[in-house]
Amino acid sequence: MKRITVLLAEDHMVVREGFRKMLELEKEFEVVGEAADGRQAVTLAQKLLPAVILMDIAMPLLNGLEAARQIIKATPDIKIVMLSAHSDDAYVQSATEAGAVGFLLKQTSSQDVCRAILEVCKGKTYFSPAIARHFDRLNPQSGGRPGLPNRKIGQLTSREMEVLQLIAEGKANKETAAELGIGIKTVEKHREHLMEKLDIHDTAGLTRYAIGAGIIESSVQLTIV
Repeated sequence: MKRITVLLAEDHMVVREGFRKMLELEKEFEVVGEAADGRQAVTLAQKLLPAVILMDIAMPLLNGLEAARQIIKATPDIKIVMLSAHSDDAYVQSATEAGAVGFLLKQTSSQDVCRAILEVCKGKTYFSPAIARHFDRLNPQSGGRPGLPNRKIGQLTSREMEVLQLIAEGKANKETAAELGIGIKTVEKHREHLMEKLDIHDTAGLTRYAIGAGIIESSVQLTIV
């Protein structure tokens, strides 16, 4: 039987190794690569063409949300299951908006991880049981799936998402320009567009927005009650 190929995208080595060892115990799966940041995930996805990517939301250089958008645009057949320590609605909706077909909490069981991979390969969606139950309570007709998000993040271009992440990570315009290989004036223009589109007019506000949308993670874990 042909095994399902999996790419792991997670910046914490210990977590990444845990998932790899978990999957190596199952005969159905083959881990074909590992990425420690979003840019590496995009590169390896196009090179290795895995069936499924387990992708952390908050990664350096390029977050998992924008990495997912770029991967799906280039290789739409790849299924992406997003990973996060946080389970609030904004994180889940950001992931589905980016094109993820699954969302798993990092503390989920190995059984759920395996089930998620199998289900998305069948063309279905899969969410951690706690998240599915939460959305069932909010909307009994949803089948445990989040509804379409009604937020402004979908208006942002890929480059604006990259700039937003770097701003939220505390990078100055010069650092952002160097990281993205663009001019400082171009960065300033992207910053202006971000503020206009999001109706946010200071760096602190952009940072709060990025945390709330799951683009970067805060130090405080948000949970579903």
